[in-house]
Amino acid sequence: MTTGLRISVAEFERMIEAGAFHNCNRKIELIRGELREMNPAGPLHDDLIIYLTDWSTRVANRSQVRVSVQIGLDLREWESRPEPDLMWIDARRYRHRHPSARDVKLAIEVADSSLKTDLSEKAQLYAEAGVMEYWIVDAQGKCVHVFRNPHDGAYQDRQTAKSGEFLLPLAPCSSPLDLQDLFEPTQE
Repeated sequence: MTTGLRISVAEFERMIEAGAFHNCNRKIELIRGELREMNPAGPLHDDLIIYLTDWSTRVANRSQVRVSVQIGLDLREWESRPEPDLMWIDARRYRHRHPSARDVKLAIEVADSSLKTDLSEKAQLYAEAGVMEYWIVDAQGKCVHVFRNPHDGAYQDRQTAKSGEFLLPLAPCSSPLDLQDLFEPTQE
């Protein structure tokens, strides 16, 4: 009989420090004690991240929010270290620890091939951890699934914003996200 090897966040951190993944050309996340390999990103996925990063850095209130791209989120209690595609986190330095759920104002995952996992497993994980707002940018569906108000391990408010609509995060910002421009750019 064989079983999968479950590891803790502390063990994952020691593996990283020891260079266990140094020559690994794969993107790996720790989700509920399991190492998960992520699909390589395609051009559409990367384009959406670039657009969202540009929008975020222009509109976020920089005195309250820092914008981070694909960095670890420490969800130690859930034996997880996901790497959301984009996060708006408290405006401070993170030299000695990764941001935790209490630091996150907005977590964004771009889903080209990961929609099912992002809508179920990651939404539940982020809600359990208390991430206040979670967006899934659905590349194929040309919409954004918005999750807010985590309570008892589930998001209480869920909505879907479609191309042609504007979306404002809960965190202070100067301008909403134009979903028409995000999904259907006028220039290539």
